[in-house]
Amino acid sequence: MSLLLATLIPGILLLLVGVPLLLNHSGFAALLKAFPRSGTATVVFFGAGSAWFLYNIWHLSSADFGDYRKPLFVAFALVAIAAFKCVPDFLAVRGLCALVLVAAAPLLGAAYMEYDRPQRLFMVSLVYLGIALAIWLGAQPWRMRDFIGWLFARSGRARSVGAVLTVYGLLLAGVAFTY
Repeated sequence: MSLLLATLIPGILLLLVGVPLLLNHSGFAALLKAFPRSGTATVVFFGAGSAWFLYNIWHLSSADFGDYRKPLFVAFALVAIAAFKCVPDFLAVRGLCALVLVAAAPLLGAAYMEYDRPQRLFMVSLVYLGIALAIWLGAQPWRMRDFIGWLFARSGRARSVGAVLTVYGLLLAGVAFTY
């Protein structure tokens, strides 16, 4: 992945979340409030996160337990399937966290050893913040429900968070074209 694309993708994602919050879009607010326990979001996010993780397991090298690729693949596939039945609560949040964690590797890989481009740190800092947040929310997914409740408890909060996300998304989108 190129550094341009690795910076542009998080910028676009921030804009996709930030602009509707900034504009106080009621449909987006309802979608966001329903997200943590949404069945559709569970299938999309946890399914995509599981598929990407299983893809990474299938392509392990010998140095990374690649000799045990098939048993690992089967074991993790069974865990992913069992998660839909055994722990359905907040599985959409856990799936989003899994996607953030597996997406971090190609994004950080694109910025690796690019010391002559210090503007890459805008993207790298965001990715590391996302990793920390994904680990925390993966362990305590109900915190996202609590955050969303706090976000919409007062009308100005969602707009303020949306403004911050929009500005940083625009910054990343602009920085992407400086490489």
